[in-house]
Amino acid sequence: MVTGSGSGSGSDPASDSNGWSRARGLVVKTLVLVGGVFLVKRLTKSTTRWDHAKIVAQSLTGEKFSKEQASRDPDNYFNIRMLTCPAAEMVDGSKVLYFEQAFWRTPQKPFRQRFYMVKPCPKELKCDVEVGSYAIRDAEEYKNFCDRPKDQRPLPEEVIGDIAEHLTTIHLKRCDRGKRCLYEGSTPPDGFPNSWNGATYCTSELAVLKNNEIHTWDRGYDDDGNQVWGVKEGPYEFKPAPASSVSDLFSPLNFPPPQSMEKRRIEGSFVLQE
Repeated sequence: MVTGSGSGSGSDPASDSNGWSRARGLVVKTLVLVGGVFLVKRLTKSTTRWDHAKIVAQSLTGEKFSKEQASRDPDNYFNIRMLTCPAAEMVDGSKVLYFEQAFWRTPQKPFRQRFYMVKPCPKELKCDVEVGSYAIRDAEEYKNFCDRPKDQRPLPEEVIGDIAEHLTTIHLKRCDRGKRCLYEGSTPPDGFPNSWNGATYCTSELAVLKNNEIHTWDRGYDDDGNQVWGVKEGPYEFKPAPASSVSDLFSPLNFPPPQSMEKRRIEGSFVLQE
């Protein structure tokens, strides 16, 4: 019997080791590549239409004041308290918010009350969020809605039933990078019908800024295009209020003006409750 020294059925340990190393390296590279792709997709995932609506609804919600603006320009702006909170949700997911405005020192006497309905813009429009404003069927029942315990508020189904006349619709777009705002928009140029103080139509502008700051500008015009109500100098600027100091409590900005002056100035700035 002849024996040979060849390695026909044997294996080279060094060769096997190199093969496994290459395989492991390939697996690691593949995992890194796949993980990177998933990470990029996660980071670049586009915000959905409903995400935009949720951001706007959350930004509108809360207690905000125009105190800083009133201190800069007391001849044209009041220190107004703006209070907004969730009230109901429609079957299609639209958020219904209750909104009211009042003087800081008399929050229990709002002079303006509305329902806002916040939802994504229709797909055929080039915008992100639609904010509609509606009258309230029995506004007296809703005074200080947000300040009440939840078990003392009208139920969501009652809220939906009390949504009355449609007033305006604002279409918001995301702001360009580098601007202070997050979203901004307005009503159509020809506005919506309005008959307050000789007006035939009204327009509204809305801007949502960082830190939940809100700018609003509502104006009424007659048939000739003359402005007959609303602030002329620029939008109201509402900011979440910091904690007040004792000296703030006695600021003249926190006390409403005499009734006759109050009524005259409000009529020039806002549509009052009828």
